[in-house]
Amino acid sequence: MALQDRLKNLFPFLRWGRNLTKESARADLNAGLIGAAIVLPQGVAFAAIAGMPPEYGLYTSMVPAIIAALFGSSWHLVSGPTTAASIVMFSSLSTMATPGSEVYIGLAITLAFMVGVLQLSMGLLRFGSLVNFISHSVVVGFTSGAAILIAAKQAKSFLGIEIPETGHLIETLEYLWTHWEYFHPLVILVASVTLLTGLICHHRCPDKPVMVIALVVGSLTALLFNLIFGQQATGIEMIGALPQQLPPFSKPQISLAVFRDLAPLALAMTLFALTEAVSISRSISIRSGQPIEGNQEFIGQGLSNIFGSFFSAYVATGSFNRSGANYDAGAKSPLAAIFAGLLLIAIVPLVGNLTSYLPKAAVAGLLILVAWRLINFNEIRKILSADKNDTVVLAVTFFGTIFFALEFAILAGVILSLMIFLRKTSRPRISPRIPNAESVDRKFTHSRSQAECPQLKILRLEDSLYFGSVSHVGELLRRYREHYPDQKNLLLLTKGISQMDVAGAELLNNEALERRRIGGGFYMHRLKESASKTFNRGGYPEKIGQANIFESKREAISTIFSHLDKSICAKCDNRIFLECQTIDKPGLDS
Repeated sequence: MALQDRLKNLFPFLRWGRNLTKESARADLNAGLIGAAIVLPQGVAFAAIAGMPPEYGLYTSMVPAIIAALFGSSWHLVSGPTTAASIVMFSSLSTMATPGSEVYIGLAITLAFMVGVLQLSMGLLRFGSLVNFISHSVVVGFTSGAAILIAAKQAKSFLGIEIPETGHLIETLEYLWTHWEYFHPLVILVASVTLLTGLICHHRCPDKPVMVIALVVGSLTALLFNLIFGQQATGIEMIGALPQQLPPFSKPQISLAVFRDLAPLALAMTLFALTEAVSISRSISIRSGQPIEGNQEFIGQGLSNIFGSFFSAYVATGSFNRSGANYDAGAKSPLAAIFAGLLLIAIVPLVGNLTSYLPKAAVAGLLILVAWRLINFNEIRKILSADKNDTVVLAVTFFGTIFFALEFAILAGVILSLMIFLRKTSRPRISPRIPNAESVDRKFTHSRSQAECPQLKILRLEDSLYFGSVSHVGELLRRYREHYPDQKNLLLLTKGISQMDVAGAELLNNEALERRRIGGGFYMHRLKESASKTFNRGGYPEKIGQANIFESKREAISTIFSHLDKSICAKCDNRIFLECQTIDKPGLDS
């Protein structure tokens, strides 16, 4: 591998950095502005959920976001604090220390370091292929479910009503249904104006900074209402002043006792954070067409948490709403996430009371627009009409996301996908074949109801022959022996076998023994190289008989025909092989 390629593997930003233009950088800057504006209120909220002081939510949105963008593979993923990660961390760490205390903060920072080390190790060990088990249906279902949860989380700010933090969608909807009289009409109007402005701009001027325009229009609308009616009457709340401090240096607690206590949580958070980040990356890549490299994403996430732990950040992972907003805002490269992090670092000490003019309702309207665009209705329709198994996976993941937990939904979807896959591979297809009389080179075709050789059964075996499928294949071969006792010889076309293990090779050897026991023979035609390694290393060609394994169909038929009972051939009317023409029927004049 050339030095240049190695450097690009080590530093992914060398790949996309060379493609930057003034236009793309301008688009990334616009997207970065949106990202910084969105994360200001969100960072504070996530920190509260995590049991951390409010400024730590902003700290987690700075350095981790920049490092993940530099070393990850996705061009649109934005890392930082998330609702799910904050909830998982709080539920575990709150049993070890008082939330918000110095001990609690120290544990949270140490947890981020441990998670980062585990993520980086998995990336370096090339475990990125694990994300291939997250099927397309899982991604679509997870994305759609998460979009609904994002929208539900914004109901409080969109409607101007206090909602108990239940965490369950049904309870939230029930509360809204029974407390609709407390909705604030002007708050709803501000959120709706922001949402509609975003929708109109998306259709009319998609090349403009749509979300900035929507936020400005929503903020001006709120300002106008407050000037006319007064803020107390309108109920329009502003984000308010934010902490004005850059992230101080921090240090993880390097202690065996602390590592031992945090190890189970660190492992769970690692798997959850990686699954969430890669799922988000893949869901956006479906829309953008940009490929995702799992190992590099693991490395990027790992480095972001390791570096973040030295800059007062707790566990960061991919954010659904900020990543979706980043893509919708027209981001062209990871530079957008870098801009967002740098802008956040720059404006937090300066912004002060300026955020007091940004209404929560406008941000809520903007995030609901993002959530709506995250639902890929075209893909959902394709899945529903294409395959019932994928439909089940989609439904399980979707409803699991809504009614249970994000990590549970992804895990359930992945496990169900694997179960369906294993069920399919455990039932390989076996179909009868005969030579095609209309083909010059007599290629094999489906026999269906056509005549077969009365002494030779020809079968084609598809898919993998491994421990999970030998029971099904063995039962089918047994049925063929019982249902067609006169066809004592079997030619198995094995070109369709992609993989084979020892159990599969043993099955073929047992079939050869059974065929010999009933006075026939077992023959094989063209085993793929990928499937022949175990077969050859185990000495199975010698056990079955090297002379019974053929590369050429013509040679296989010719050899097998020489072993057939010619007295039966003489009485046969099928004559499906060219060699059959050499046998004279009894009673005919020569």
